[in-house]
Amino acid sequence: MSETAEATETKPARRSIGATRNPDSEAAILAAAEAVLLENGLNGFSIEAVAKRARAGKPTIYRWWPSQAALLLDVYHCRKRTSFIFPDTGNIRQDLRAYLSGLLATWREGTGGEVFRCVVAKAQGDPDTLAALSAYMADRRCQSGKIIEKAQARGEVRADVNPVLTTELLSSFAWGRLLTERLDVTDEEIDALVDTVLSGIAPKP
Repeated sequence: MSETAEATETKPARRSIGATRNPDSEAAILAAAEAVLLENGLNGFSIEAVAKRARAGKPTIYRWWPSQAALLLDVYHCRKRTSFIFPDTGNIRQDLRAYLSGLLATWREGTGGEVFRCVVAKAQGDPDTLAALSAYMADRRCQSGKIIEKAQARGEVRADVNPVLTTELLSSFAWGRLLTERLDVTDEEIDALVDTVLSGIAPKP
């Protein structure tokens, strides 16, 4: 047996502390899940493979994440929250532009886009993943809708405009580009799209 193999076999399993997540174990499991997904693809992704790579017990993973979908979404959200924030510049055009360009950049750079594509793909044939993704996106739509709500309070957007539907127009554009691997959107395209949306929601003269 090689020294490397022996060292691997003798590494102790990471300890969990029941229902309360151990930060080190949580980070190791999320990193392992991301690595397994990127290396093996969606068809090769399994809790068993993640547990082995993270040196964690399957019961611990299932206690913290009740399904593959929950784990994958947490991997994605963990990556996204380190690189994406909802803008609040005090100007609706700048906010919408920053929102769209930031979302595209998050999916274009690093592994966030690939992870999210896998979640979307799995949701097409798995009801549990679809339910988890739908709940996650409902929350994100409410968060992004606050951009419009703040603009309405400033008088930049008409009061009758639906905040969630408005930002969903922009995120739907980004989704289409993500799923067809066309994330290299130019500044001119972003400006044109934002201006088109603003022309329909700005207060009437």
